[in-house]
Amino acid sequence: MHTARFRIVPTAVVLGLGAFATGLPAAEEGPQITIYNQDFALVREVRTLRLKEGENQARLGGVAGLLEPESVVLRDRQDPKGLRVLAQRHDGDPLSRESLLRRSEGKVVAFLTLNPVTGKREIVSGRVLRSGTTPGPQGTLAPIVEVDGKIQFSLPGEPLFDAPGADALLGPALEWELWAARAGERALELSYLTTGVGWRATYNAVTSEKGDRFDLAAWVTLTNSSGASWDNARVRLMAGDVARAQSPRAKGMVLSMESAQAAPGEASERSFDDYHLYTLPRPISLRDGEPVQFELFRGADVPASRLYIYDGAMMAQYMGWDPEMARTRPDYGTEGGTRVATMLEFTNSRTAGLGMPMPRGTIKVYRADADGSRQFIGESPLGHTAENEKVRLLLGNAFDLAGERRQTGYRVDAGKQSSEESFELKLRNHKKEPVEVRVVEHLYRWSTWKVLVSSDPFEKLDARTIEFRVKIPPDGEKTVTYQVRYTW
Repeated sequence: MHTARFRIVPTAVVLGLGAFATGLPAAEEGPQITIYNQDFALVREVRTLRLKEGENQARLGGVAGLLEPESVVLRDRQDPKGLRVLAQRHDGDPLSRESLLRRSEGKVVAFLTLNPVTGKREIVSGRVLRSGTTPGPQGTLAPIVEVDGKIQFSLPGEPLFDAPGADALLGPALEWELWAARAGERALELSYLTTGVGWRATYNAVTSEKGDRFDLAAWVTLTNSSGASWDNARVRLMAGDVARAQSPRAKGMVLSMESAQAAPGEASERSFDDYHLYTLPRPISLRDGEPVQFELFRGADVPASRLYIYDGAMMAQYMGWDPEMARTRPDYGTEGGTRVATMLEFTNSRTAGLGMPMPRGTIKVYRADADGSRQFIGESPLGHTAENEKVRLLLGNAFDLAGERRQTGYRVDAGKQSSEESFELKLRNHKKEPVEVRVVEHLYRWSTWKVLVSSDPFEKLDARTIEFRVKIPPDGEKTVTYQVRYTW
């Protein structure tokens, strides 16, 4: 019986064409990794290769299986002109059941099976006509194996392969044909982009039992599914939306500021181009498949305000509608909701105890209970937030507050090309203390409008939005009315 044998990667340091010079990390310099919050990273390492003068074949293991081969840069920092890459190959298919099956197509392989009659294990031989591990246009096809002159569309058992020996490739590798101007050991700088490495920020805010001032701890989770591991790596985190060819161009964070002074054990931060760069305070080990968390920064006793927002208009989207149709349909925009949103507002400033640009993430908010425990009261997404920017967090809907919105009048004057509309908004407070509710109204009929009458003062937020700020007594109710005229 003949079974497949494989010679995959020589590990000894050998010079010359036909053999590989295997690189090892340079002892004096560890890897440097810049991780972007878009699930990719820039990896930079210094590796040592022993080369002969002229043409060489070399292989470097320990690289990411998801690296982008076209992004690889290999250079000799001491003698840039003394090294040329003639050809390159990325072998991201290390020793595995699937890779050995692919390489066994057309060959006889032993399979371990279980005899259903005797219950004993047996070994049968089969020729692998198709491994069934390579996806095609119609998806991955079933394997085809010839056993005793018969064709079957499944593996007859667990495949058994000869031991690959000391030269097995256990991880992804880069292979090169290199030209060197001189012989000897060369400290080469290797850099490349790889997907499968990312980071995300999570913020934990804890408010006191009464009041809305809070303590904040910012955490970062690093994830690595690239197929490579790095020990004692200097890690930097890039915050911002960096344009890549496969995605639409996105805007970064356009900021200019000095580096923030980091406390011991905290990451330092500085502007870099149109983005922000955070440097971890000490080297870390980033292992494949093992997420790791660390604290980015923290703030104490940050002032904040509780906001209640009633935005009662429920704007339905009608298929095929022309915007002008909203001018003459009495029922458009009159459906109303009852929920009053609870929001927490603060400013990311140094005077507030923060001031470091906050990368995109999620903020979880907890409140201290009377017995000293903490209760989770909501979470909200946070976009990239520069210093001195205001932040509003949606925590949920207030249980003891309710709103009611109804249209009380509507008429159209076609001759004067105008319409008038009236609304009544009722706010109810079932709390034992007074609250202020911000009532948001959207003037959606047309771009030219004028509020003719209103029961309460309002603020114009933008071209089509006004806001009333109304105070509601404990266990009380407040009614807001207004009339608006649209002209076109």
